[in-house]
Amino acid sequence: MAAKTPLVPLTDIRDAARRIRRYTKDKNLAVFQHDELARDAVERCIEIISEASRRLPAAMKAKHPEIPWEKVAAIGNVFRHEYDEISPPLVWQVVKDHLPVLERVVNTLIREIGKRRK
Repeated sequence: MAAKTPLVPLTDIRDAARRIRRYTKDKNLAVFQHDELARDAVERCIEIISEASRRLPAAMKAKHPEIPWEKVAAIGNVFRHEYDEISPPLVWQVVKDHLPVLERVVNTLIREIGKRRK
């Protein structure tokens, strides 16, 4: 079993964000809306990000108020339980407007943990 360290969920978030970028590369909203495979993959990665965010220490999240951590955690429930309400434009907005900021913060946190281990 993996150690209880924030590095594990941070890495999960980073990796899911990277996959989302790969799945949406060279796409625009019109293409994304009609690409079921990409939409399904992106939605699953957002669920992973949501769940992994719940496993981060509250103190760590408190240091980064620019991230709406409660919304990050909540979006997974929306995707799982209100899947019929999810619109491709909403997913696209999350990917294009919100994911880059989260990814930058997560990468910073991963680097900070790496420096502390040295």
